[in-house]
Amino acid sequence: MSDVLLTVGTRKGLFIGRRRGDTWEFGGPHFNAQAIYSIAVDTRGPVPRLLVGGDSAHWGPSVFRSDDLGATWVEPGQPAVKFPRFTGASLERVWQLHPAGPEAPDVVYAGTEPAALFRSEDGGESFELVRPLWEHPTRSRWVPGGGGEGLHTILTDPRDARAVTVAVSTAGVFRTKDGGASWAPSNKGVSAVFLPGPAPEFGQCVHKVARDAVDPDRLYLQNHWGVFRSDDSGDHWTDIGQGLPSDFGFAAAAHPHRADTVYLFPINADADRVPAGHRCRVFRTNDAGSTWEPLTTGLPEETHYGTVLRDALCTDDADPAGVYFGNRNGEVYASADDGDSWQQLASHLPDVLCVRAAVIGD
Repeated sequence: MSDVLLTVGTRKGLFIGRRRGDTWEFGGPHFNAQAIYSIAVDTRGPVPRLLVGGDSAHWGPSVFRSDDLGATWVEPGQPAVKFPRFTGASLERVWQLHPAGPEAPDVVYAGTEPAALFRSEDGGESFELVRPLWEHPTRSRWVPGGGGEGLHTILTDPRDARAVTVAVSTAGVFRTKDGGASWAPSNKGVSAVFLPGPAPEFGQCVHKVARDAVDPDRLYLQNHWGVFRSDDSGDHWTDIGQGLPSDFGFAAAAHPHRADTVYLFPINADADRVPAGHRCRVFRTNDAGSTWEPLTTGLPEETHYGTVLRDALCTDDADPAGVYFGNRNGEVYASADDGDSWQQLASHLPDVLCVRAAVIGD
């Protein structure tokens, strides 16, 4: 069984788990009392680099990095992510940290609140604002969602480092094909039930987008009401929510190797944000959303109220794949067999905000 690193960001610090063989060990918290909204495990270099977006109530947000699996941490002398003076904006938090693919080995992206995209070319040590998205003509009409106006999803195309897809709550999906010089909304077919028009060009409350492991043009989208699939990189979207107990939710994660396979954690409703049917169930499709199956073996059977947030469900890159989620009850669950069976790894942690995992060496 592969050695796996599992990072768990909570409302009060970062916890790090390590699986050696079939045994898990956890340590932490790192960044005690800081809310950890974003984590990246960058395995492109000779050693894994951990990048963490922390949010101190006293000192404000920052990005930390570690090249020794969390034994020591470095915080830049100057803020790694900072809005230029001309924007008139200040950083609320870093919602997302995303290493680009091997075709751009030193590039890391950051998504922030207020909603903006930043790009690093030194492995996440410093970032610059991607101005064309910040200055997009629709931006003045972007409206914050219930959790704020955050750029929370960043997907780089493994075939072309210049192609990037982002998602903003509540502005929708935007894409660039020219390295960020220009951006276009990509929301055709995605509903916005809270707006006067049912299918606007932008303004959707997209919660998460995941890319298929085999077909890079296939994307899966969990919306504020609605689960959708695109087969053309986001040009058009089709509803695939039939068969789920609810098509409201936050999280979506694709299988790291298997085509047409994605995981969701349905929530009752936007006004009732608890697991659908008050049951702790991950749902999986193996046919790109034509059918869905509940994955429950090893998960609690009693009435359950642990909500899973948009970045609190993930996969690793093992085969069979590890699947992980944490909830607002402070519980963390893991599957080592593609989601077929589960075990509880931790309980009574602070509110879990995000989880990230990766296979690592000794």
